[in-house]
Amino acid sequence: MSADLKPHLTRDHVLELLRGMIRIRRFEDKCAELYTKEKIRGFLHLYDGEEAVAVGVIPVLGPEDRIVATYREHGHALARGVPMTVTMAEMFGKANGCSGGRGGSMHLFDAARNFYGGNAIVGGGLPLAAGLGLADRMTGAKTVTACFFGEGAVAEGEFHETMNLSELWDLPVLFVCENNGYAMGSALARTEAETDIHAKAAAYGIESEVVDGMDVVAVEAAARRAVARIRETGRPHFLECRTYRFRAHSMFDAQLYRDKAEVEEWRQKGPILRFQTWLLENGLIHDEDVAKIETEADAEIAEAVEFAEKGEWEPLEDLTRHVMAEERPAPPKPPTPSGEMEDTTYRECVKQAIREAMTADERVFLMGEDVGAYGGCYAVSKGLMAEFGEDRIRDTPLSESGFTGAGIGAAAAGMRPIVELMTVNFSMLALDQILNTAATIRHMSGGQFGIPVVIRMATGAGKQLAAQHSHSLEGWYAHIPGLRVLAPATFEDARGMLLTALQEPDPVLIFENVMLYNMAGKIAANAGAVEIDKAAVRREGKDISLITYGGSLFKTLEAAEELARDCIDAEVIDLRSLRPLDEETILASVSKTRRAVVVDEGWRSGSLAAEVSARIMEGVFWRLDAPVGRVCSAEVPIPYPKHLEDAAIPEVPAIVAAAKAAVGKG
Repeated sequence: MSADLKPHLTRDHVLELLRGMIRIRRFEDKCAELYTKEKIRGFLHLYDGEEAVAVGVIPVLGPEDRIVATYREHGHALARGVPMTVTMAEMFGKANGCSGGRGGSMHLFDAARNFYGGNAIVGGGLPLAAGLGLADRMTGAKTVTACFFGEGAVAEGEFHETMNLSELWDLPVLFVCENNGYAMGSALARTEAETDIHAKAAAYGIESEVVDGMDVVAVEAAARRAVARIRETGRPHFLECRTYRFRAHSMFDAQLYRDKAEVEEWRQKGPILRFQTWLLENGLIHDEDVAKIETEADAEIAEAVEFAEKGEWEPLEDLTRHVMAEERPAPPKPPTPSGEMEDTTYRECVKQAIREAMTADERVFLMGEDVGAYGGCYAVSKGLMAEFGEDRIRDTPLSESGFTGAGIGAAAAGMRPIVELMTVNFSMLALDQILNTAATIRHMSGGQFGIPVVIRMATGAGKQLAAQHSHSLEGWYAHIPGLRVLAPATFEDARGMLLTALQEPDPVLIFENVMLYNMAGKIAANAGAVEIDKAAVRREGKDISLITYGGSLFKTLEAAEELARDCIDAEVIDLRSLRPLDEETILASVSKTRRAVVVDEGWRSGSLAAEVSARIMEGVFWRLDAPVGRVCSAEVPIPYPKHLEDAAIPEVPAIVAAAKAAVGKG
């Protein structure tokens, strides 16, 4: 080992190591006390016994390096330099906390210190860290991302997906497993077929080692080697730090799964006691040094508690802040019509938007399964790899949670990824990353971090793909605060909505109906970005409002023409944006026509159609001349036989019948 990679055990350095661990331990003890006094609420996971890991690893990192922590992250935050005052205030939930009081104990964030927060989902931070590393890999940055997690996370699919991606793509990430022997209350031997955790990472080809996590010097030495190696090679490194938590999993935990003798045995080899004893025995420090450290820590803690106690609660009127960015780009201005039209397809419109965005902004890249030579499931990106290369048209393994999380992490680092999920069904495998990371980080961090990622996926039925490839689940995602959800139906929207979405500071999900990809027609040669917040009136009418989106738009327009032959003048509203909904356009139309039918390819129960109907009832109930009708998919998994599939989803006859019933001509 070269001299610069060894810890230099000068008096100043050993005092700093000891000070860091004592400071964390005493902070945790105070938090436990405050929890019993109900000053700190929720889940409280304490770090007692694991201090050597945070203190041994984090000071080795530079200020530009990033940290992704887990829900037991107080020690990581303090070791990173997050002030104890704002850390404690966050534990209280006060507005002067490091996350504005919105994160609490499990979600400490500090953008100024590149502290990307704790994550309450076991293993959930791993793909995020991979994405931060991916951004560094793609931009040529020499920074390192350190990701902390417990041994319980190695049973999660996200662990294995992230290990594979990190080795496959040579991502500069230091993975630090704090193996404390228990995943909540389950001993490692009861939950893992292979208890040698570093071997799991090594199986993917990642350089990996085990270190005594109760020895702060050993941890620091391993961290120095690992970080230097990552900076040299740009490749991942894995540290398994074998440690032990002295307290229960959380303050809710009765800790019936281990006896007191076991805990006491580990306490006798705890990192603070062990290091302090060795330093005193070898004359490197003296009793008065320890006393001074403890006195200073207690004073800092007292100041932090006072700071938290005096902090203000966020006012109720700020409840909805930091769900989405407070500042957005101005809506794009439509280009002056050139009069020149060109032949196109829906598929080609999406491809052209990707091409245009990637040409204009080097931060934009596309990732997903088979998006390269194959062009993705519906050949949208076919040919783009030859234009932009394998780095920016990035084929992924079949690991939806892993690569979606990586896209989210890359977005958090400033890239503009387009993540393609083959079908909406597969998005269920990435739901954790979409819901618990992309949609929540801005809120949990008090607005410090945004996730400007675009996630595209095919949706809908009609191609006889049977139950597992024919869902319309966009209404589920429209339920989630923190997301924008789009459903482009026209050529102009297929091209323009994607271009606009890539300028948004928050995550945008785009649902492309499978039945539209082959649709052919003409588009203005200079068509470009379009606004994404407003519904569109696709057909003017006075007798009834037909409200729909996506693949059902053209069926609804056809139904409107059939209704016209029976002297029913239907207005057709294309929602376009499913979250947020454009209530103004919806209610203005229904106020005029006094009747409405909502057409939605989702299932009727809990559907987006139900939400639109409820908004109409709340907004213009007294102007209605008939109940709001709904045409939705039947309450069955979508069948394979064509005649049953057609019967299961909204079709023109059902839309016509519902409209006639609403106007009294059924």
